[in-house]
Amino acid sequence: MAETDLVKSQDIPFEGGPMDGRVLPVLLGPTGHPPKTYRIPVPDPAGGPPTVLVYRRVPRGHSRRLGLVQGWKYAYDPDDRSGGGLRWPWSRPNG
Repeated sequence: MAETDLVKSQDIPFEGGPMDGRVLPVLLGPTGHPPKTYRIPVPDPAGGPPTVLVYRRVPRGHSRRLGLVQGWKYAYDPDDRSGGGLRWPWSRPNG
């Protein structure tokens, strides 16, 4: 098998924040969807800890008849409160 058969990516547009208007290839997961959050570490010029830009996956559009998602885009989320961890069904909601 070739490497391209194992790893699939899709060009996804970014909206808002410093990445506004850019389109990047994003690796798809086993379900064929891009990750729900996309984190971009930006190095600090002074040598301090990097700033992390957080983008959330949102639908690009829906089909008329069935309302199915017709692609994805990433929207800037400056107030990321998820903490980056996994959410389990039995976890309490963040308060």
